[in-house]
This record gives sequence, C-alpha cells and structure tokens, in this order.
Amino acid sequence: MEFSTRAIHVGEEPDFKGSGDVVIPIHLSTTFARKDPEVPTAGYEYTRTGNPTRNALEKRLAAIEYANYGIAFSSGLAAESTLLLSLLKSGDEIVASDDLYGGTRRIFDRVMKNFGIRYKTFNLADHVDRRIFKGKKMVWIETPSNPLMKIIDIKEIAEYAHENDCILVVDNTFASPYFQNPLKLGADIVVHSTTKYINGHSDSLGGAIVLDDKEMYEKIKFNQNAIGAVLSPFDSFLTLRGIKTLALRMEKHQANAMEIARYLESKREVEQVFYPGLESFQYHETAKRQMRGFGGMLSFKVKRNVSTFLKNLKYFSLAESLGGVESLVELPFFMTHASIPEKERRKLGITENLVRMSVGIEDISDLIEDIENALRASSANKNF
Repeated sequence: MEFSTRAIHVGEEPDFKGSGDVVIPIHLSTTFARKDPEVPTAGYEYTRTGNPTRNALEKRLAAIEYANYGIAFSSGLAAESTLLLSLLKSGDEIVASDDLYGGTRRIFDRVMKNFGIRYKTFNLADHVDRRIFKGKKMVWIETPSNPLMKIIDIKEIAEYAHENDCILVVDNTFASPYFQNPLKLGADIVVHSTTKYINGHSDSLGGAIVLDDKEMYEKIKFNQNAIGAVLSPFDSFLTLRGIKTLALRMEKHQANAMEIARYLESKREVEQVFYPGLESFQYHETAKRQMRGFGGMLSFKVKRNVSTFLKNLKYFSLAESLGGVESLVELPFFMTHASIPEKERRKLGITENLVRMSVGIEDISDLIEDIENALRASSANKNF
C-alpha cells in the first residue's frame, strides 16, 4: 500500500464476523469479560493494557512510518519519558541536538537527572565530530528542529551513532510521517506528538513511539502499561480519524508555508526567515535530500515591535502547539522555550523577536493579507 491507502485502511479493516463496521467503534469499556480465567477474550483484559480502538491506532501509526511496531501514549512527553526510562539506566549519557522543544529539554534537565541520566547538546546540523558519540548510549535529534528549523542529516548521524552502539531517536513531529520517515534513513526509534500534524485538529492530546526492534518494543510496552501512560479510546478514535486526511492536509500546509516564507523573505520589516523550502535557507540541500516536502512550520525574526505585529494578526491565533488546520503563532522566547535558561536561548538564536508560525490550511490570500496588515502596523509603531 502507498501512504494514503495505509493512512485510511490499516487498523480499520471491516470485521465481517461482527457488525462489519467501516469505522472502528470507540471501545470505552475499561475491562473485558472472559469465559476462561486463564484466557482473555480476544487478548483483551484491561484497557490500560490493551484496547481495541487504541490498538487500531497503533497499527496505523506503525504503517505510516513503515515500522513493525507502534505505541500510542497520553502525550508526546509521556512517550519520551517512558522511552528514556525503559532503555536507559543511571550513568548513561545522551547526545542531543542543541535546538530542541523546551519540554524535551525540561525532561532532560529536571527529570532524567534524578535518575542519573545525563545529556550534552551539540549542533548536529553542521559539522559533526564523530568522537562525541563515544561512550554514549543514545542520540536524540529533532529535524526539522523546534523552533529554528535546523535540518540534521539522519543518515550521517545514524552512521556515527551505530558505530558507537548508540540508539538513535528522531522526533519527527514537525515533518510528519508524510514528508519524512527516519527509520528508512537509519533511525532506531521515531517519536511524535500526535497532538500536532498526525491528529491535525487541535482537539486531542497524544504521543507515539514507532520502531522495528522487538526487544526495545517489549521493554517500552511493558513500562507503558506499568506506568499507565496510555492514550484514551476517544483520543485514539480522533487520531485515527485525523490520520485519514494527513496527506491532503500536509500538502496544503506546505503550499501555504512556502508562499508565506517567500513573501516574508521579501519584506523589509523581516530580519530573517527560517524555512527548509527556501533555497536561501542554510539547510535547504539536506532537507531536499531526506524529506519529500518541507512542511508547514516556519520561523522568522521581526525587525521591530513584535508585540504590535502579534496583536494585529486576525487569523493567526497567539497560542502554543502547532500542526492544526488553523494557523497559529507564538514567541518561543516567552512561551514554548521559556524553561530553557535565557543565556542558552540567546546563544541558540531564540530571541524576543523570533516568531514561530504554524501555517494552517486557510486560503493563502487571507493569510498573506493578515500578515501584511500586521507587519504594516508593527512598522508604523515607533516604539520598539
């Protein structure tokens, strides 16, 4: 099956022994009756351990990432925490890319350190010294990165990681499985916040892990059940529904984002634009090599009065999160990345005037007009 066929059919094959539902029901039951005390009915015992609706989603998540196994979690951070606690132990070290979602950095800084797990960050999008991987247990990257859209060469990092017996984890949230499949490029594990593009409608919190290795899968699955970080049946249903239109949505997200990126690049009110699809972007060639498209996320720096710019937007809501059909903007310095020490934020280039934009699927003419009006207002305001 090609991508869109997988996204629609896997996990929801009609059960002709039952009612023949084309859409899988929402199995809200928390427990499952059995006739034999030693044999669960159809393999189901308790919904934390396994649920038919969630299992359907897990099959589909694996299918769209071309993986053997998928695991659905209550959030992206629940997925990340369970993964780390399942595969690492006290004394282990992680090599991480420097430009990471603030919540991931918070897990590394304030949670994993309590378990003796340490990490060091490096700019893995530029020249990489392969010696940094020696003695480490895991490599953790985002590509495109949040919020500066850095593109890391997954094949190259996979080679360096595996030379040193490191597990390579790739956060594929920004690209989505439609535009990038890290397992095909050498990654061992892919993580997603399904809240974002996979669900795509800003109405379901969730996370996912997809992988091929059975031993790692069983460790993570065991701990997910033990900890209880599972996705609810209703959220599983919403995410299954969202995936069906993932291909269509991503094409529109990308088309709109490309037009906006080119428009912003031409504006004197804008200092710099970060979008993998721009030929002028530092990592454009790497993006072309490993991605099938450039996605709907971009960042840019407004030269003056970013507050006025944000207040004058009509269709772009000022809100955290991303990947929904509606357009959003946020200031990483004050919002998603505020937990990172200010000195580090500035060193990375996350400044007060950096705007992260999740471009929705609205009519592009309306979005461009909205940005034009907001830029004009910011330029007219003499206060900086």
